[in-house]
Formats: sequence, structure tokens, C-alpha cells
Amino acid sequence: MTDLALSPEDALVAVMVAVSVSDEAIRTSELLKIEQIVNHLPVFGAYDADRTQAVAETVFTLFEEEDGLDALFGLMRATLPERLFETAYAIACDVAAADGAIEQTELRFLEELRDALEIDRLHAAAIERGARARHMTL
Repeated sequence: MTDLALSPEDALVAVMVAVSVSDEAIRTSELLKIEQIVNHLPVFGAYDADRTQAVAETVFTLFEEEDGLDALFGLMRATLPERLFETAYAIACDVAAADGAIEQTELRFLEELRDALEIDRLHAAAIERGARARHMTL
């Protein structure tokens, strides 16, 4: 594992990168969505966006390890205040929906994230519905 100490904002970036790579293909639309979220959401108001690359490398390193996903979820639970758990899930859903299609591996990742962060199923369904509504096309 890397020596990067994660801030709460880093943990949010990590979850977005993780959902993007969960289908083994990082799409431009997903990268643009991550950049948009970091640049516009209030939770990232004081965040140094230059840290994004180092956080992404941490996620890549974790995904190479056998229990890397569990380690990532453990880091998130340890780093994020509980009040940001739903925020983490919401931005993960937005990144997953950014390319217009959510792959089975992304759905599995979101399910595991929901469980790891103990997001209530009703709240998760509302968050997922909102992400779907925001990313509809004509």
C-alpha cells in the first residue's frame, strides 16, 4: 500500500476513481465527471485538485492487491465522517452513470460500497434514481 495519508476529500476522490476502474476501463466521460464534481461540489471547496493523481495511483495500487477493495473501503470508513457516507455513494453513482451505461461490475462495486458504508436500501435507491435522472439523454 502507498504512504499517502488520505483526507476526507481524498477518500471521496478515491471512491470516484474506484468506481471508474471497477469495469477495467476508465472512460473520458467518467474522468470529466470526476473533474466536474471536484471543481463544483462544496465538499471540495478547500481541496487541492493536484492531489487527484496521487489518490488515483493509490486506488490503482490497492486494486492490484488481493484484498485491495476491502482495504479501500476500510480507508474510507476510517477517513470519511459518517455524515459524508451518502455523499460518497451519490458521487460514485454519478461517475458510474456518466458514460450512459452502468456495467455489471460497476453495479457490483456500488452494491459493495453501499454495504461497506451501511447505506440504507431506501436511501440508496433514492440516490441511484437521482443519478439516473441526472444522466438521462433524449
